[in-house]
Amino acid sequence: MQPQFSIIIPVYNVEQYLRECLNSVLNQEFDGTYEVICVNDGSTDGSLDILKEYAEKYAVVRVINQENKGLSEARNAGIKNATGEYIFFLDSDDWIELNTLKILSKNISGEDFIAFNGRRHFEDGTIEEPDKGITETNLSGWDYYNKYALVSRKFHFVCVVLRLYKRTFLIENDLFFESGLYHEDNLFTPLACYYAKKIRVIPDVFYVYRIRGGSISQTANLKRITDIILVANKLSEFFIPKKDIDKTVVYREIAGEYFSVFMSPKAEVLEGDFTEVNRLINWESYKAVSIYPRHKRIYKLIKAHPVFFKIYLKIEEFIKR
Repeated sequence: MQPQFSIIIPVYNVEQYLRECLNSVLNQEFDGTYEVICVNDGSTDGSLDILKEYAEKYAVVRVINQENKGLSEARNAGIKNATGEYIFFLDSDDWIELNTLKILSKNISGEDFIAFNGRRHFEDGTIEEPDKGITETNLSGWDYYNKYALVSRKFHFVCVVLRLYKRTFLIENDLFFESGLYHEDNLFTPLACYYAKKIRVIPDVFYVYRIRGGSISQTANLKRITDIILVANKLSEFFIPKKDIDKTVVYREIAGEYFSVFMSPKAEVLEGDFTEVNRLINWESYKAVSIYPRHKRIYKLIKAHPVFFKIYLKIEEFIKR
C-alpha cells in the first residue's frame, strides 16, 4: 500500500536535536500511512546511532547512509527513495506540530503542492509570533509566487519546508536540488512555482524552525555569498527566455539577489574586495532583470565600479536619517 506521505529528513551532526525531530513525526495524531526517510549525510557524531535505534523500533523509519554530500544531495536521495504520494521536507534540527499530517491529509485534493505556515523558535528563549496565515485555493503556482514572494515575512517565502509536494510533480518536472549549493531553496522554489498548475495555501502553523548559532543557514562566509550569484545566474538563464508568464516579480527578486552581495552584512565578509563577485556575475542577465529604476541605477553603479556603489549606499544612509 502506497503511503500518503514521505517525510524526508536530511541528517548531519545533530545528535542534540534529532530525537525531538523524529518524535514530532512519530507521535503524529494521524491514522493514515506515512514513511520517514532519514538520510544520514556522513555524520561524525552519534546521529547515525540514533537513526539506527529508531529504525529498529519503528517500521516506518528508513535510514539511507551516504558520505557527506551536503543538504541538497541528502534531499535528492530522499526524493529518489520516496514512495509516498506527497513529500514533506523536514530539517533534522527542527520539528513539526503533532496535528500536521492529520490536517494536511484533509486538505489534499490533487494539488501539485500545498503551502502552510510555520514559526521560528529561538534557543535564547525569545518568543516570536508567527506570520499571519494565508488561505487561498484554486491558484496556479505562478499566481501564488507573484502574489506572495515579495511579501515581508519572518519565515521567508522561499523556504521549501513550508510546502508539501506531490512526488510525481517533482519527478516529472525534474525538480531536484542543485548539488553543493548554498541557498538551494532560492533556486528551487521559483521553479516549483513556475511548474505548479494547481496549489492550495492553508493558514495552519505546522513547521517549527529552530534558530541556532552555527547552523548552515546562520553562518556567513565567502561561498554563501558567491552561491547567491550562482543562484541568480541560474534563475536568469531559466526565466529570461520564458514568454508565457509575467516576470516582473521574479526579475525583481533576481536583481535583488545580485546587488545584495554588495550590501552589508555580506559586503563585510568580502572586506572591500569584489574581484570574485564581479567575475561571477552574468552582467547581461543582471542588466536584463534590472527593470525597476532603482535596480537600473544600482546596476550601472556596480558595473562601473563597486566603489561607486559604496558611495551610493552612504548617500542613501544619510538621506534616511
